[in-house]
Amino acid sequence: MNVKGLDYTCLTLSIIGAINWGLIGIFRFDLVAFLFGDMSWLSRIIYTLVGLSGLYLISTYGRICQVDDAR
Repeated sequence: MNVKGLDYTCLTLSIIGAINWGLIGIFRFDLVAFLFGDMSWLSRIIYTLVGLSGLYLISTYGRICQVDDAR
């Protein structure tokens, strides 16, 4: 997978995580737990992937700065 594909995948997972946190905050409804079970192995994998995606997306700040400096 190229970097652009990884960026889109991580961004999509982070958006899913953000929507889930919004649902938790507003309605006390955990969509991931509802769909895959409360802390089942599948829901834990999803939570882990969302967290790793957020950590990876921190690197986009560096890439944004490089693009801005190139202009």
